[in-house]
Amino acid sequence: MSADASLPEPLPAPHIADEQIQLVDARNHPCGSAPRAAMRRFRFWHRATYVVVRNRRGELCVQRRTLTKEVFPGGLDLAAGGVVGAGEAVHVAARRELAEELGIQRVPLRHLGEFVHDAGGNHIFGSLFLVEHDGPLVLQAEEVAETFWLPPEKALELDGVTPDTRQAVQVMLTGEARR
Repeated sequence: MSADASLPEPLPAPHIADEQIQLVDARNHPCGSAPRAAMRRFRFWHRATYVVVRNRRGELCVQRRTLTKEVFPGGLDLAAGGVVGAGEAVHVAARRELAEELGIQRVPLRHLGEFVHDAGGNHIFGSLFLVEHDGPLVLQAEEVAETFWLPPEKALELDGVTPDTRQAVQVMLTGEARR
């Protein structure tokens, strides 16, 4: 039997990291941990970091997610970041994710505050950070397919932006993050 060229190629199997995630209650108080797969399956409240990377022209670094990401494969992220590990401080998680995804290290992180993303089955307490960076990027091949730079308004207009990173940038621009 020949393959039908008109059918889209199936997405590769998602890569789900085997790590313990910090769980929190609906008031953001730690209440245990769970493997990432269980956190996703049962839609537990958890913490995540969002690091908006801005160059000196005011443009944002936009990342295209790889097709093996477990959530929003091939989507666009307007911030680096990810879930906070069990017992991990949010600023430590933000630095770790920034280094892993984009290779950015030893730069000042500005904490802009906190926001809640409660949509699409995701229950997240987000910690929002900003970093100014014009240097080279070293992309994590497992997570980031490509990057490009756009003014914030243009980045927010793109189709396929992940809802949580869209909210993070909107919170940054409006100054609505809670301190």
